[in-house]
Amino acid sequence: MWSRWLDRILRQFVRHGTLHLTLPDGTQRDYGTGRPEVRLRLCDPALPRRLILNPQLAVGEAWMDGTLEIAGDDLHGLLELAYRNMEAGMPGSVSRMRESLRHFLRAVQQFNPSPRARRNVAHHYDLSGGLYDLFLDTDRQYSCAYFARPDMSLDAAQEAKKALIATKLRLEPGMRVLDIGCGWGGMALTLARNHGAEVLGITLSEEQLKLARERAEKAGLAHRVRFELMDYRAVEGQFDRIVSVGMFEHVGAPQFRAYFRTIRDRLTEDGVALIHTIGRVTPPAASNPWILKYIFPGGYIPALSEMMAAIEKESLWPCDIEVLRLHYAETLRHWYARFTANEARARALYDERFCRMWRFYLAGSEQSFRHGINCVYQLQLARRRDAVPITRDYLLAGSESARREAAE
Repeated sequence: MWSRWLDRILRQFVRHGTLHLTLPDGTQRDYGTGRPEVRLRLCDPALPRRLILNPQLAVGEAWMDGTLEIAGDDLHGLLELAYRNMEAGMPGSVSRMRESLRHFLRAVQQFNPSPRARRNVAHHYDLSGGLYDLFLDTDRQYSCAYFARPDMSLDAAQEAKKALIATKLRLEPGMRVLDIGCGWGGMALTLARNHGAEVLGITLSEEQLKLARERAEKAGLAHRVRFELMDYRAVEGQFDRIVSVGMFEHVGAPQFRAYFRTIRDRLTEDGVALIHTIGRVTPPAASNPWILKYIFPGGYIPALSEMMAAIEKESLWPCDIEVLRLHYAETLRHWYARFTANEARARALYDERFCRMWRFYLAGSEQSFRHGINCVYQLQLARRRDAVPITRDYLLAGSESARREAAE
């Protein structure tokens, strides 16, 4: 029965590309035409039912468990096929009920008071530091790079990203900067070293905090850069500049107003903030259940509309909004290649199931930016409308500077 229902759903769903499917009983089915062309085998009799009831969760779990086999190990092909067809939506009343339930549960899943936020961060960022060495650049930038030229290396593109953000912050020596979600300290150290800023970096990850402090001492910048284990809602004082890169995705929609209220309250009257976050180009929706369970509990990719609704209510001026589209797809392509090249070392840290999970995460994320609804937003915010120049000439000059810095 479940196999027949799955057959009916896939005949409506696969409109771009070709899926050759072998069911658990050996029955073979073909769907769609064209590329990508993917051959899939379901090895668990319970899998058709699971795919119908919760496909986004079931596909990832079956891949991790080895009960879903892809010919040629073509994980990217399968995920491209899925994302290219997802825009049409999964047909049927079961799908509509599932999406309604997810939307209903959204507030509960994204409710992130400080203790829960800290646990959620620890789930991902307190993994072995050796894992991140396997695929990130030398500065450990765990966010979208900026490929000012298509032939850039990952390290050069991450340097260009930091230079672009510094340009948008309009930094001057001696300015006090708050780095919300400072990671392993790369952005804070760059702003202090290259621009003379005095930086407070905050994180909820003990592993990130430890390494960030070690890096500050080693770089001789501990007198200008301070790192603390702190929730953004607990920060006191005011800052000339605020930067937050790759952290807003962990805030959760119920906390959007609290987040932007913090931005406003912590900025000086002529201060400037730069928020760099993954976003969706669709209306607000629910989080991917597999990502919530295995990668980023409590996480949510926001729509620009719901971000702006919170910004408007907190009396902040949006001075510039830039949309980075395929830059993260290229970043993830580099990460995936590096991880697979070092997979034996990752397996020594964890196990085969973890490695399959991490590959699914990186490959799926790439396809979500290449063929899905994800992008990156950079929002420049201020309390005053004249806090930055009223033309974008300085940003164009900054882009050229970012290219030069990355080339050096």
